[in-house]
Amino acid sequence: MSALLEVKNLSVEIPTRRHLLVPVDDVSFDIAPGEILGVVGESGAGKSLTGAAVIGLLEPPGRIGGGEIRLEGKRIDNLKYRELRRIRGAAIGMIFQDPLTSLNPLYTIGRQLSETLRTHQPLSETAAKARAIELLDEVGIPAASERIGQYPHQFSGGMRQRVVIALALANNPKLIIADEPTTALDVSVQAQIINLLKRLAADNGAAIMLISHDMGVIAETCDRVAVMYAGRIVEIGAVRNVVQAPNHPYTQGLMASIPRLGKDDARLAHIKGSMPRPTDIPQGCAFHPRCPKRFEPCDQKRPELMKGDSSQAACWLLQREADQ
Repeated sequence: MSALLEVKNLSVEIPTRRHLLVPVDDVSFDIAPGEILGVVGESGAGKSLTGAAVIGLLEPPGRIGGGEIRLEGKRIDNLKYRELRRIRGAAIGMIFQDPLTSLNPLYTIGRQLSETLRTHQPLSETAAKARAIELLDEVGIPAASERIGQYPHQFSGGMRQRVVIALALANNPKLIIADEPTTALDVSVQAQIINLLKRLAADNGAAIMLISHDMGVIAETCDRVAVMYAGRIVEIGAVRNVVQAPNHPYTQGLMASIPRLGKDDARLAHIKGSMPRPTDIPQGCAFHPRCPKRFEPCDQKRPELMKGDSSQAACWLLQREADQ
């Protein structure tokens, strides 16, 4: 199946007075229709910036410094603002981490849904309201016909997130970018949102890019996962393979830090040190100062993604194994 979204060698630049920061550096991936790709990593890895670049919502002075973004084979990274705005909200939907920043507190939920629908579709007010009620029903909001006249502050956190998902789905987008959609929600609501995203991919054939720092959410939801570190993808593959047999030492560290049922460990494993700042990315592999398996080329040459047993990983260990 051909990819719906193709990202090739994407770089994001942020010019400052002293430096040109590159918080996303040479990132490539694709997502097929009906597939959920998880993007995981620590805070500052470049996950959200990658999603913002795809949808064209980089905040100035941030800009795309290189690479291509294609939706159904057509480049969208070089479109003018008006052209991109027509695609955003129609072909591409965005689910933000904090629903309060996505919803206008002065307008009812119904008005916000109706405006989103009528911006991209030739609908009357009556038809838009009827469709808005259907959308609220689809995302599991009870008594949708009554609640459509309420304001965001009258909804709980989980219900507000469902409204944001309804807004993202309003025009049947082909691609959905979900940036930490379950972070502020309790476990039971998280499960409901995860099931909703999986249903969207299965029933509507939407391609979903799910950005998260929670490996549990990624493992439960996604088909494939891309692990990011210091602005680059360090491992990508089928989620089961990456979770059960990770190739990159960073991914191995992430997996080892997750508590497991039935194991009576006195202390959780952790990765020593912290992610480097964009102003201080080390030479060679960016992870090498924290890596327990580093050897000679790691601090000199930056590895590209290489094929391993279960996934692709940017690690010189795979090259050493292949040479033996």
